[in-house]
Amino acid sequence: MADRRAALALLPLLAACGQQGGAGEGDAMEAGEPISCAISPASSMSMSCRVERAIEDGALFLTIHHENGGFRRLRVMEDGSGVTAADGADDARITVFDGEIEVELGGDHYLLPATITATDAVQ
Repeated sequence: MADRRAALALLPLLAACGQQGGAGEGDAMEAGEPISCAISPASSMSMSCRVERAIEDGALFLTIHHENGGFRRLRVMEDGSGVTAADGADDARITVFDGEIEVELGGDHYLLPATITATDAVQ
């Protein structure tokens, strides 16, 4: 029986996150790449979040900043399976779309650009 699995790789767009602007320019919301998000189940998607990347102990982490000052941290999985919550008690749930993934974390939703490669695995 074949189990269809999507391998995900975050696009180079995220590789440039946090490289815009220089020292002393803007606040935390000015840093990073804008992404679409919905903070709380009652809100609709808008380009009101920003994402920054950082390498820690060889792993890629994304910090998503909310316009209200809150944030979420995600770890990009090296096996191509997507992202996981880097801290907190909420599990990240991923929905794969064409060219992006939606990450749901504790009722908040984020759209991240991704390269999606379908692979077939035999169980």
